[in-house]
Amino acid sequence: MFRPAFTNKKLVAPQSWQAMPHSEALRAVYEQQLSDIMQQCFGYHLIKLGGLSQSLSLKSCPIKHQVSHTYQQNPEGGVVSLPTHLPYREKSVDAVLMTHVLDYASDPHQVLREVDHCLIPNGHLVIVGFNPYSMAGVARWLPIKKDSALHDARFFSRSRVIDWLSLMGYQVTQEKRFLFSELLYSKDLNKTRQWHTHAEKYLSFFSSVYVIVGKKREYPLSLIKPAWKPVRKFSPVGASLRVKERNY
Repeated sequence: MFRPAFTNKKLVAPQSWQAMPHSEALRAVYEQQLSDIMQQCFGYHLIKLGGLSQSLSLKSCPIKHQVSHTYQQNPEGGVVSLPTHLPYREKSVDAVLMTHVLDYASDPHQVLREVDHCLIPNGHLVIVGFNPYSMAGVARWLPIKKDSALHDARFFSRSRVIDWLSLMGYQVTQEKRFLFSELLYSKDLNKTRQWHTHAEKYLSFFSSVYVIVGKKREYPLSLIKPAWKPVRKFSPVGASLRVKERNY
């Protein structure tokens, strides 16, 4: 039985990278890690959902029309609405990037339903989330730096998010894990350090951040007519016997 994901707790989602620890350094790491992933997204329209997504530079993405969607007005412009009420037509978007959107959602299931509604068949959904089984997942419970945005994050596990996508008919095409830090005190987020290199190779389960790429699958429900046609077969019928008239 699945645990309920809805919560009545009021969550404050970060609207910019300045609300996150290490801000600009952290954004640079995200852009580097998402570079090769976003190269696989094709089409005409990409929605960068959330304040963190809209600030990411996705120059490697083939989709040139990239729409910034935030929850409140910002100087950079873009579409403004709650993630539970997306103002897009059904099957009109080719790809959606969600950077920690589910981590700060009171009703993550409704957010996924809204995104699924606007995605085209075979469209891509890129989800970036915090790993609860990491140093950052442990550090958020410590009574330190209460003003950090990490304390409000819900930290849904990778397997739980994949279960949600599977129930909606999505195929997970790619996964990635990066950042091995508690994200509160570390000053060096450079992934090329020796520690990060060994951790990515042997301790990927404990990464602080994961990326899941889901592909929307839809199967036709129309009936397929058989290629063969039934041929009528007539069985021979025996001739009726005639009784000759007798002459008396």
